[in-house]
Amino acid sequence: MDRRDFSKHLAGAGLGLALAGTARAQGGAPEEGKQYVRLSTAAPVSTLPPGKKVEVVEFFWYGCPHCFAFEPIVSPWAKKLAADVWFHQVPFGYIGPVEHQKLFYALEELGQREALQGKIFNAIHVDNKRLNSEADITAFVAANGVDGAKFTEAFKSFAVNTKVTRGRSIGNAYKIDSVPAIGVHGRFYTGASLAGSHERALTVTDYLINRARTGA
Repeated sequence: MDRRDFSKHLAGAGLGLALAGTARAQGGAPEEGKQYVRLSTAAPVSTLPPGKKVEVVEFFWYGCPHCFAFEPIVSPWAKKLAADVWFHQVPFGYIGPVEHQKLFYALEELGQREALQGKIFNAIHVDNKRLNSEADITAFVAANGVDGAKFTEAFKSFAVNTKVTRGRSIGNAYKIDSVPAIGVHGRFYTGASLAGSHERALTVTDYLINRARTGA
């Protein structure tokens, strides 16, 4: 979902997965400019955990139906990545309310993000709960076993606000304007709108990880 689609989404218009980049390489390696984009200016790479050599970032938004569909595909894929790859998610800063970004980072601060990730997606896309306000979000996480007072403290914290700002900077550096999208080690990005499908996007990402690993 891109920024213009977000406005249509709020207005209640139906959304289809944009397939602007459906052209695919007929065999062989994915094609630059078709299945993936090489950044003209490298995006910053996070300080990698020990033993990690390649950073892979998924940009997403809790309210995006395509991100909801992607979650059960990308999650098992990420668990099978090579030991030298560090995969993490960044809530996209220019689609959806800032409260969704703060929700992600506050739960991360409390060590509860992975436990509630699926429940948040289901609440929004299955149960039709928008979770757009701090009050609704706090009530939801408290109902799902998170200490409400501790969550509120984290939600309003300097650490979470700093992560929100940094997440937006990373998205800008990758020039992301739609989600879900995947950035690879500050050099490349891809996504279903480029690769043609969620599954194909992960195949392209595997290719880009090898590119980043070898410095090609």
